[in-house]
Amino acid sequence: MARIAFIGLGNMGGGMAANLAKAGHDVRAFDLSADALERAVAAGCLAAESAAAACDGAEAVVTMLPAGRHVEGVYTDDVFAAAPLTATLIDCSTIDVATARRVGEAAQAKGLAMVDAPVSGGIGAANAGTLTFMVGGSAAAFDRAEPFLAAMGKAVIHAGASGSGQAAKICNNMLLGASMIATCEALVLARKLGLEPQKFYDIASVSSGSCWSLNTYAPLPGVGPQSPADNDYQGGFAAALMLKDLRLAMDAAASVDADTPMGARAAELYEAFVAADDGNHDFSGIIRSLAGAAS
Repeated sequence: MARIAFIGLGNMGGGMAANLAKAGHDVRAFDLSADALERAVAAGCLAAESAAAACDGAEAVVTMLPAGRHVEGVYTDDVFAAAPLTATLIDCSTIDVATARRVGEAAQAKGLAMVDAPVSGGIGAANAGTLTFMVGGSAAAFDRAEPFLAAMGKAVIHAGASGSGQAAKICNNMLLGASMIATCEALVLARKLGLEPQKFYDIASVSSGSCWSLNTYAPLPGVGPQSPADNDYQGGFAAALMLKDLRLAMDAAASVDADTPMGARAAELYEAFVAADDGNHDFSGIIRSLAGAAS
């Protein structure tokens, strides 16, 4: 088994680090939050005094951080100087494509193998080890990173060159955000037209309206498989994180002059929803903001 540095132990990173430890790896964990670090230790990780200390002697470095500035800062200030040249660097944060490529190029210039490997699946999948990883980087770097990622997920897919993982993630979540809103609208309309929500689900989930947002993650309680809607929209994927991803998608679209009217409208609706809510409820809770939607 390998020595792995894990930096960033939030809602997602904590479960991911725990699964690496469960797989038998020697995980040296670091987070600015003492509580998060304590939970990681309880899950089988060893606490490191700093990000740089975690990287000392590591065969792989995994980061799960809030934004591009945090990723660039940690790699520039700590990882590049402290990690051995033989280490495989794996950033699982969701950040902008430009920063991912810039950090990847800086790693390459220092002779370090690095991939960007954002995830899909949410907190439940992070805890269960069933995440999907979309990975950007060279074929050689992907081959080195894949065994570590496989210990945390059910699918590890090479998306292409450096930055491609981030590109895939923001495009995927733009599609998810827009389709969730359309699913919410359809459920609200069906109910206003006198259809029972479960009856509409039974029909649409096996018809041309079938989609993940309906079939797997229906935004009304008591409809379809269990989802955060059945827990008052607690857990799952926070609306604030969906908004973050939609903003990244809109910035990326502007940078390449891509026309994304549905993505732009989804971003506007989530902006309003998060402003009216605390942003911590699941993103499917946006159904509450639609006229006539009952929680």
